Amino acid sequence: LASLARETGPKVVQGDPAKKGATAKYYQPAAPTFAVSDSSLKFTHVLYNLSPAELYEQAIKYEKGSFITSTGALATLSGAKTGRSPRDKRVVKTETTAQELWWGKGSPNIEMNERSFLSNRERAVDYLNSLDKVFVNDQFLNWDPENRIKVRIICARAYHSLFMHNMCIRPTDEELEDFGTPDFTIYNAGQFPCNRYAHDTTSSTSIDINLARKEMVILGSQYAGEMKKGLFGLMHYLMPKRGILSLHSGCNMGKAGDVALFFGLSGTGKTTLSTDPNRLLIGDDEHCWSDNGVSNIEGGCYAKCIDLSREKEPDIFNAIKFGTVLENVVFDEHTREVDYADKSVTENTRAAYPIEYIHNAKIPCVGPHPKNVILLACDAFGVLPPVSKLNLAQTMYHFISGYTALVAGTEDGIKEPTATFSACFGAAFIMYHPTKYAAMLAEKMQKYGATAWLVNTGWSGGGYGVGKRIKLQYTRKIIDAIHSGELLNTNYKKTEVFGLEIPTEIGGVPSEILDPINTWTDKAAYKETLLKLAGLFKNNFE
Repeated sequence: LASLARETGPKVVQGDPAKKGATAKYYQPAAPTFAVSDSSLKFTHVLYNLSPAELYEQAIKYEKGSFITSTGALATLSGAKTGRSPRDKRVVKTETTAQELWWGKGSPNIEMNERSFLSNRERAVDYLNSLDKVFVNDQFLNWDPENRIKVRIICARAYHSLFMHNMCIRPTDEELEDFGTPDFTIYNAGQFPCNRYAHDTTSSTSIDINLARKEMVILGSQYAGEMKKGLFGLMHYLMPKRGILSLHSGCNMGKAGDVALFFGLSGTGKTTLSTDPNRLLIGDDEHCWSDNGVSNIEGGCYAKCIDLSREKEPDIFNAIKFGTVLENVVFDEHTREVDYADKSVTENTRAAYPIEYIHNAKIPCVGPHPKNVILLACDAFGVLPPVSKLNLAQTMYHFISGYTALVAGTEDGIKEPTATFSACFGAAFIMYHPTKYAAMLAEKMQKYGATAWLVNTGWSGGGYGVGKRIKLQYTRKIIDAIHSGELLNTNYKKTEVFGLEIPTEIGGVPSEILDPINTWTDKAAYKETLLKLAGLFKNNFE
């Protein structure tokens, strides 16, 4: 926490300032060589790697809007920001990163100069130093022991500390003893705004990553997901340098040790389909594929809670218990029972819990090389087949495209599907050009013999409003047939325009739905829509 501009930092004390006579370890800063600043005269208490119970007490006592729900979870509010602010994310452009990273049109990386970063860093550090206490978490990323990254998170809210306790990998007491210098540090001063008049900032929020300094600064957003995704961006930078592919995907493993990766944008069923009672969950969101196999980057899951129910998603529902952080949910004032259908704070309500809260999680979260790579699309135009087998070139093409179609309401109430493309199924987090990740994916699939599949979880028999959503039970049967290897031993035929290989039969799935043209009564409209979608793919690929 030492300032870069002043000689001395604060006097740091370990322990809670509220506990009188706490057995504090005092760290005396070196005697100042010249003018002492006021911040060096006060004590800042460091609450280091607290347990969930201790963090609950801190939150309930000192953070307005913190409550314990009927199942024992900690309900918190993230303030004005209830989601990420991608337009306020900055990456420091140096001589090195100017060459390495993807900049310009379509890229998520908006540049910032070194000086602007240091000015924001100083502002964050000054804010953290002005507090009586700060929370510090030392944790790991990546379950592959050879490629583990050490991270330190410095924050001002118990909610943030508990969130990261759940989401990163929790070190043992021995590992903490020899933790040493972290590989990356987050300064989360999210309660404090950045200076909107400063260079490279456009609002009172700024989320800044400096790869050379191995630091991230958060100002003006208390949404905890910024920390998680900031670290994901870091892994997208560090891992490919080691020949390891970082992936925005779910991952599970069958009893026979067969691993599947699930890619898909929001609303495609990635979480629902990768959480399978007959298979072990390796992870729900972020993974690495190295020469050792696959590994989860995280130690927890960050699940959407809108309309959550015990019937629909029992595993997630049962994971919301003591230790889990619930963000921006609404609950009954008396019983503290959460109403998951209520989106009055935000539609993006979330639960963050340790992965071991999922009963069939595979601990440690690692597995052998994937056998199947499943790309999910919710096609609201209704022209993509329910399942098709992809060759390597098609896999790269659809991975770079990252397609799904969302159904958004227009002003007059007619709901038109809109195509959404997100490179590598997670364009907001990639650091290099998408083709780099796609080439690595193809290379690993070829080397380890994986097969790719494009699965449409969207409409059939017409677009949104005409056709019907493909039944979840059919999609599950398709996924089961992929896992079991049944689909490798069946007959295929090629579709027009996209040239996709589609199976002629799958056990438990009506054969007529496998080729979308059969389900449309208006064949001319089918062809027209198919060409329209192909045009959207072409424009995006440009």
